[in-house]
Amino acid sequence: MGLFGKLRDKLTKVREGFAEKIESVISRRREINEELYEELEDALIQADVGVAASLEIVARVKSRAKELRVGDPSGLKPLFKEEVLRILGTETAPLLLPPGPPAVILMVGVNGTGKTTTIGKLAHHFREQGKSVLVAAADTFRAAAIDQLEVWARRAGVDIIKQREGSDPAAVVYDTLQAAKARRADLVLVDTAGRLQTKTNLMEELKKLRRVSGREVPGAPHEVLLVVDATTGQNAISQAKLFGEATGVTGIVLTKLDGTAKGGVVVAIKKELDIPVKFVGTGERIEDIMPFNPAEFVAAIFD
Repeated sequence: MGLFGKLRDKLTKVREGFAEKIESVISRRREINEELYEELEDALIQADVGVAASLEIVARVKSRAKELRVGDPSGLKPLFKEEVLRILGTETAPLLLPPGPPAVILMVGVNGTGKTTTIGKLAHHFREQGKSVLVAAADTFRAAAIDQLEVWARRAGVDIIKQREGSDPAAVVYDTLQAAKARRADLVLVDTAGRLQTKTNLMEELKKLRRVSGREVPGAPHEVLLVVDATTGQNAISQAKLFGEATGVTGIVLTKLDGTAKGGVVVAIKKELDIPVKFVGTGERIEDIMPFNPAEFVAAIFD
């Protein structure tokens, strides 16, 4: 099975909850009318595409169908594919890394989204590219967070910089960046606390980590990646808004995309926040992460 085949296999639930819902609505109809378009709007909203994006997509499909004189409902499906791709864009959003080491990536997100697991997967991903990686255990508040990160660092074959539980996260980041400069490490992945996104003190802590990073490495953090769980659907939007305001999120890592029918949230994030999805998690194995390619994603769920 090629890469596209594997991706299509991983996105079975997304396809069932998104493209197949559209197809189901279209296949029941013999003519194109307002009632059909209303049903299609409902199908998109149920797939967590979001109200704004759903209304826009259907309005544009309606306009294009009229322009192209599409008479049969079956002719609408390729127009939906076209409009989803228009919102997502066709290119993979690159990581904004500096020309010289170390590149610093701050990983943020609420507990339970798969943030620590994602750090392990990303460490493995970058190691496979020949990069040397250091991991900072700056989530010092959650019991067992450091132990969990150590397990993933060991699996990925990278070094971890840590202190005892309850210590100052900024001190961990400082130590890690000093070590990265001394060892000329290519990349630093910083694990951060992920208590509820509504807690002001958490956001202040994350701002402090940004300041420490920037003081020790010019331009750092070079990326702030927000890890969100695809299965939470629209809740991912509220998390992205809050973290974005506090930490300047530059990209999204969408986890558990293989286990949900709510994959339409990819479209909602791009439409409502204009924050690119940079990586997607598609399984539990360490290699189950990939850069998000919008064209491949749309092809995997529509074709």
